[in-house]
Amino acid sequence: MTDRKPPGLEADEKTTLAGFLNYLRDAIAAKVEGVPEPEVRAPAVPSGTSLLGLIKHLTYVERYYFLGAEVRSWAATFKPTAKETAEGVLAGYRQAVTEANAVIESYQDLSRTVPNAKSAPSMRWLLTHLIEETGRHAGHADIIREQIDGATGR
Repeated sequence: MTDRKPPGLEADEKTTLAGFLNYLRDAIAAKVEGVPEPEVRAPAVPSGTSLLGLIKHLTYVERYYFLGAEVRSWAATFKPTAKETAEGVLAGYRQAVTEANAVIESYQDLSRTVPNAKSAPSMRWLLTHLIEETGRHAGHADIIREQIDGATGR
């Protein structure tokens, strides 16, 4: 992913919302890059949350809301399997983001509903929710990464 900056103050609503979402997407992906096995998948808290698990979960979130994918167990989305590699999970996240961005780009009117989306009243609501969801998990990733190797910042 490219190193995006938050959108400027002069941006329109869609550019602002999509810009902040992409900024957060890049931030959480950067927290996973370069973290070796087994640290990238090691549970950092009693709930079992790991850096790789956060990326896997957000992949499902992107696909569920923007692309209409089914999710049988949200808890399972946080658990990478032994066969899943960090590179593969991160590539899957980037692909989901690319596909979601194509959906976002196709909307001029943010008040329109998203046909594929689950439980989303409008694209505006969906963008706001994904900013909240990705931002919350990016904060988790910040803390986990700092525990692993002391890396801080975006």
